[in-house]
Amino acid sequence: MKSNTGFVGSYLAETIALLQATGQLEADILRAAEAWKAALTQGRKVIFCGNGGSAADAQHLAAELMGRFLFDRDPMAAVSLTVDTSALTAIGNDYGFADVFSRQLRGIGVAGDVILGMSTSGNSENVVRAFEAAHSLGITTIGLTGAGGGKMAALSDILIAVPHRQTNHIQEAHIAIGHMICAMVEDNLCSPKR
Repeated sequence: MKSNTGFVGSYLAETIALLQATGQLEADILRAAEAWKAALTQGRKVIFCGNGGSAADAQHLAAELMGRFLFDRDPMAAVSLTVDTSALTAIGNDYGFADVFSRQLRGIGVAGDVILGMSTSGNSENVVRAFEAAHSLGITTIGLTGAGGGKMAALSDILIAVPHRQTNHIQEAHIAIGHMICAMVEDNLCSPKR
C-alpha cells in the first residue's frame, strides 16, 4: 500500500507557491475589478461561464455578487450561464454543446455587460464561442485561464492567465482571484447595511 506521508505538506506548498506567483497578475486583476465596477455602475451585469469545476466556480462567483460576500448590502446584477439545465440541455441537443453559452449570451447580453469565462486550458469551445458572441454584442470579455491562455487569449479584453498547467491548482487560484475581485467591487460600490 502506498503511503501518503508528506502529501498534504507538498500539496499545500505547491498551492501556496502558485497563489504567491499569482501576485504577478495584479494589474490584470485590478483591470478586471474596474471592468466589473464599470458595468455594475452603468446598470449592466456581470455574466459568468465555465465547464466542470469552472461551472461550479462560475455560479459560486455569481452568487457572491447577487447575495453577499463580506458584508450585507444590496444585490449586484450577476448571472451564471451554467445553471439553467433546461437551456443547457435544449441548446446542447438542438444546436450542439459548443453553443450552450453563446446562445444564452445572445439572448440576455447587452452592450456594457461583462462576461468572465473560466477555462483552465483556455480552449473550451463553448467559452470561446461565448467570447466571440460577446465581441459582436459590445460585451467586455475577461478570460480566467491557465498558463498561456489558449484560444481565449486573443479573445479576452482582459486575460488573467494563472501561471500553472495543472487543472486543480489553476482552479484553486481562479477562486482566490474571483474572491479578490468580489471583495474589491463590494468594498468600492456598496455600503454595509446596518
